[in-house]
Formats: sequence, C-alpha cells, structure tokens
Amino acid sequence: MAFATHAQTNSTLNPLALIAGFFRAIGNGLVKMAEANDRVKRAQALMALSDAQLAKRGMKREDVVKHVFGDIMYI
Repeated sequence: MAFATHAQTNSTLNPLALIAGFFRAIGNGLVKMAEANDRVKRAQALMALSDAQLAKRGMKREDVVKHVFGDIMYI
C-alpha cells in the first residue's frame, strides 16, 4: 500500500524571516526579563487582590503601580 502526500519542503533561505526571528527572540527575552523583575511580581500580586483587600492596606487599585514603582519612576 502506498501513501501520497502533498507536503512540500521549502529549502530556500529567507533572509527577512531570519531577521524577523532574530528580533522576535530579542523581544521575547526582554519580556521574560521584565516579567522576572521582583517589582513586576509585587505589582501582579497586589493587582490579584480584591478591592476590599486593597482597601485594608489603604490602597486603591489605580495606586498599585505608583506604590510599587514610585521610588524609581516619576508617575
């Protein structure tokens, strides 16, 4: 019994795809570095709290970023 397929291999080298892949890899690396930042993790943890839990801490949801990053950024 024989099997037939219409799959084609593209053996040509596409320089634009290589360049795009290079920049995509850099972008993905930068995103992973930013997400690994302790401040980002702290902000995510605070944003996961309910409004009532934030109120117990004396905060509003819109103040979370200012609270976490306020000492290193002018917000």
